[in-house]
Amino acid sequence: MKLILATTNPGKVRELSEMMRKAKLDITVEGLMDYPDYRAPKEDGATFDENARIKAVTAAETLGEVVLADDSGLCVDALGGAPGVLSARFAGDGHNDDANIEKLLECLKDVPDSKRQARFVCALCLAFPNGDFFVVEGDCAGSIARERRGANGFGYDPVFLLPDGRMMAELSGMEKNLISHRGAAYQLVMPQLRALIKAPKQTL
Repeated sequence: MKLILATTNPGKVRELSEMMRKAKLDITVEGLMDYPDYRAPKEDGATFDENARIKAVTAAETLGEVVLADDSGLCVDALGGAPGVLSARFAGDGHNDDANIEKLLECLKDVPDSKRQARFVCALCLAFPNGDFFVVEGDCAGSIARERRGANGFGYDPVFLLPDGRMMAELSGMEKNLISHRGAAYQLVMPQLRALIKAPKQTL
């Protein structure tokens, strides 16, 4: 079975592919980079759930395929939940992960270690060409470190400190999938994916 992940981020496609292999699900994951003519909709939702739904439903109806979309980000308590839905463009449109991290660290430079709590949040929407959809949400708690550490992952992983003292970017892909916000959300949507393999024409 083919499943389109509504993203052009190869890291996310790789993570989901690894999860499918580990779960022994016969699902081939493609990203939107495999559909160069597709034009993604504007993500103007106020929540992660809304943005995930916008991406998944639009792609499913346009491409005529089953689509899974996520909207995820970092919510920092000391910043009132920011960067939140603006996590990918926290430093402004066109900026990369490094710029986003630098801005985050600058915003938190005067915040003591005891008040740097944060959590990663991931909303996942599984959508069908007929407009049906299903949304779940997972999260992962931690705090923001003062310096980067680790070479794995992407986004804010190098400064996201887990309760066990490791940085998210120090985990292997398998370890991250077990505890991450995205991993938690995928576990919630896995029963639906298993059902789809048994009955590909199924809708919700």
